[in-house]
Amino acid sequence: MTANILNDEYYMRQALNEARQAYDKDEVPIGAVVVCQGRIIARAHNLTETLNDATAHAEMQAITAAENVMGGKYLTDCTLYVTLEPCPMCAGGLLWSQIPKVVYGAKDEKKGCSLYSPRILHPKTIVVAGVLEEECASLMKEFFKRKR
Repeated sequence: MTANILNDEYYMRQALNEARQAYDKDEVPIGAVVVCQGRIIARAHNLTETLNDATAHAEMQAITAAENVMGGKYLTDCTLYVTLEPCPMCAGGLLWSQIPKVVYGAKDEKKGCSLYSPRILHPKTIVVAGVLEEECASLMKEFFKRKR
């Protein structure tokens, strides 16, 4: 395996740790981390139920936390790792934060940005899909199976 794949898997495992925290809070288990120059600068998971806020997705929480660390609204030297493909709202946040790379685990067949707004990210944004896809998807499946 190349170093990039190993790094992507390492950081996705960190995002999965966040997703498990969401799961334990009875939130949809999606987790995210923002990495800048090899260092995790933000960690987040879904808080929509906890905060009673439809916009409190893991990605939005991570973007805000990372911007606070960076001291500005642009994340031009960062990468977002998230366990599920971003929705159009989160993709818009990624566009406005100017994040150059997004890595996600499982594809969101119902609400993913590639389905509704495939060109919402900047054309130069690097998107890597399917990192630890099976682990990310199984956590989601387990959560919703438990809900039924």
